[in-house]
Amino acid sequence: MKIAVLGATGQTGQYLVNQALQQGHTVTAIVRNPGKLAVHHEKLKVVEADIFSADSLKVHFRGQDVILSCLGFPISFFSAVTGYSLSMSSVVAAMREARSGVNSPYLIRFLMLPMIRTLLTNMYEMEQFLQKTEDITWTVVRPAGLKNLPASAQEFLTQEGYFVPNGKDYTVSHSVGRGDVARFMLSLLNSNAWVKKGVAIATK
Repeated sequence: MKIAVLGATGQTGQYLVNQALQQGHTVTAIVRNPGKLAVHHEKLKVVEADIFSADSLKVHFRGQDVILSCLGFPISFFSAVTGYSLSMSSVVAAMREARSGVNSPYLIRFLMLPMIRTLLTNMYEMEQFLQKTEDITWTVVRPAGLKNLPASAQEFLTQEGYFVPNGKDYTVSHSVGRGDVARFMLSLLNSNAWVKKGVAIATK
């Protein structure tokens, strides 16, 4: 499968790129600074683009089967976070312009949910925007917390919404390894279980 990855130089993005290549996918890493991605592979192409410009993105979206995003934006004490909603608007516009077949590319969105009002507000605005797109297939993935760990073989627990409740017969780890988030995102390529839904994930 041909996969375009946004945020490929981030910690989760690098796990995603490596796992996708290991699974045999052809990956286009769309980044701001190509020098920050140290991965080299015959099936990896690294390109530079502006995530806030549909015109900049659309040329790299053409021919892709899937768009995966690991974009994250820093907290600012001086201004509200707007990166999620602004970048998503550009991404969706670029997808619409780039597609040439009947089926829309998938947009599998990775989200971190820290308890910061401006971040949560902008993420909510981004999700509301996605809800209004009838012609785009998307999934929002919501790990409650992140750990800088590689992929494991742990079982995933999922729940539509923002959190996975604790069960009686198991203990939920609410912080998920970045490698496991990437593993879950790639598993969605072969599943329609969470199409046009937000799914909270945890590991068992």
